[in-house]
Amino acid sequence: MELVQTAAKKYSDYQEIIDTGTTAQLDYYVNRLRDKKIAMVNATSYGGGVAEILHSMVPLARDMGLDMEWRVIQGADEFYNVTKDMHNCLQGQEGSLSEEAQNIYLKYNELNAAAAKDWHYDYIIIHDPQPAGLIEFLKTKSDARWIWRCHIDTSTPNQEYWSFLYQYISQYDACIFTMEDFVNEKEKFHNLTFITPSIDPLSTKNTPLDEEEVRRIIARFGVDIHRPLISQISRFDPWKDPLGVIDVYKMVKKDFPSVQLALVGSMASDDPEGWDYLYRTLRRAGEDYDIKIITNFNGVSNLEVNAFQTASDVLLQKSLREGFGLTVSEGLWKGTPVIGGNVGGIKYQIEEGVTGYLVDTVEDCAEKVLRILRNPTLAQEMIVAGKERVREHFLITTHLLNYLKLLDSFDGPPVSN
Repeated sequence: MELVQTAAKKYSDYQEIIDTGTTAQLDYYVNRLRDKKIAMVNATSYGGGVAEILHSMVPLARDMGLDMEWRVIQGADEFYNVTKDMHNCLQGQEGSLSEEAQNIYLKYNELNAAAAKDWHYDYIIIHDPQPAGLIEFLKTKSDARWIWRCHIDTSTPNQEYWSFLYQYISQYDACIFTMEDFVNEKEKFHNLTFITPSIDPLSTKNTPLDEEEVRRIIARFGVDIHRPLISQISRFDPWKDPLGVIDVYKMVKKDFPSVQLALVGSMASDDPEGWDYLYRTLRRAGEDYDIKIITNFNGVSNLEVNAFQTASDVLLQKSLREGFGLTVSEGLWKGTPVIGGNVGGIKYQIEEGVTGYLVDTVEDCAEKVLRILRNPTLAQEMIVAGKERVREHFLITTHLLNYLKLLDSFDGPPVSN
C-alpha cells in the first residue's frame, strides 16, 4: 500500500482563526495521544473530499506532535468498477451484487492486506467501502483499534450491497457516520460516533485571493467577468446532478439572460463512471457557450476552484444524495450564497433562508437563484451568516479534535472477530 506524502502544515498558522477553547482541547488530546501511532487508509490520494481532508489533516496532526500516516490501497479497474457500483448502491441505487463482484472486492482487499502484514499501528481509520474489507484479513494479526469512517449517505441503501458490507464493518471497534440519519437503527455498531467533515481555511482552495487574480483566473476559461456567474463545483456524478444544474441555468436564463454557468469538477482515479457522466454533461450543454465545463484535465487545480467559488454570484450543490458536500462550506467560507439539495449533510451546513437555501426540484432551485441575483442585500446577509457558521462548526481543526476525542475514549480490549 502506498504511503502518501503530503505538503507541510503549521499548527501555529491556525491560531488566529480558531477560538481559545478549541486550542486548549487540541493541546490536551494531542498530549494524551502523543505516543500512539495512527493510520488513515482510503482509496485515492487525489480527487474527492476524503483525499482533500487528509491532505490537510495528516500534516497538521504531524506538526502538532502526533504520529499519523496516510496510506492508499492499490487496485485495478475491475476493483474500482465494483466499488463505484457499491458506492452508488449503498446510496440507494438499484442493482444486484454478483458473486464475481464480491470475489473481486475481497481479492483486492486481501492483496492489500498482505502488503500490510507488518503494520504496527495503535489506531487504523478506514475510510469508506473500498478498503473496509481489510479488517477481514488483518484484524486477528493486529492489536490496533479499527475505526470505519463512512462518508456517504447510507440512509436507504440497496440491502444486498449493505448486507455484504455490514459483515465487515460490524467487526470494527468504532464506526463514524456524518449524521444519525445515515444509520439504520436496526444495525448494531460498536462505539457509534457522528463527525462532520470539514474544510481547511488555509489550503490553497480556501485562502483569500486578490480580486484581480480571481478575475484573471476565471477569464482564462472564457468567463465574462462583467456578467453574473452561477457555478457548481463537483465530480461529474449522477448524485451531484450536473444535468439538473444545466436545467436550472436554462430556466434562470429566460428571466436573467446575462447569466453564465460554470461546472467545475475533478476526475478521480477511483471513479471510472465519472468520464461517462462528463460526456453526458457535455451533451446536455450542447453549443451554449455560456456554459463552461472544466476539469483538472484542462487546467483546474485548487487555486482555480477557489477563484470560481469566490467569483460566483451563486454557488449550487444540487445533489440528489450527499454524504456531506464540502463545497457548501467552501462557498460559505468565501462569502458566496449557496443553494443546495435538501439532502444529507448539506442540511447541516445550510440554514434555510439564513446562509442559503435548500431545494428539492429544478424549479425551486431556479426560483431561489433568481431571488438571490435580484436581491443584493439578501445576498450580503447570507454571506455574513454563512462564514460564521463554517467557523463555528466545519473547520479542519474542529474535525481533528473530534477524531482525537474518539481515539482517546477507547477502554478495554479491541472487538474480537
